[in-house]
Amino acid sequence: MPRDFKRTDRIGAELQRELAGLIRQEVKDPALGLVTVQEARVVRDLSQAKIFFTTMSASLTQKESVEHLNQMAGHLRWLLGQHMKLRSIPKLSFVYDTSVEQGEHLSTLIDQAVKENHTDLD
Repeated sequence: MPRDFKRTDRIGAELQRELAGLIRQEVKDPALGLVTVQEARVVRDLSQAKIFFTTMSASLTQKESVEHLNQMAGHLRWLLGQHMKLRSIPKLSFVYDTSVEQGEHLSTLIDQAVKENHTDLD
């Protein structure tokens, strides 16, 4: 019987939950704003993890937010080691997730097209 979830998926989900809490508690920089961890993708050998995130009400640019979190990655990795029961914690690499913004943009375009279609029919 095949497994429903791969080990890397389970570890990624746990990483996502733990990081979300740690960032909320440990990152005290108001310029970063509210950080939402969207996904954590762990490579097969568990040596590295890409952490996809978004920010709200941040005064930093996307690039600055990525740089800021990547500078804190070592400390966050150490904190994860205190919370997670893994032999070794993956090296963290933060990436800004643009999928939410892309989805909002597509939704706006669809709304505009529907609106224009209704005005053309009238």
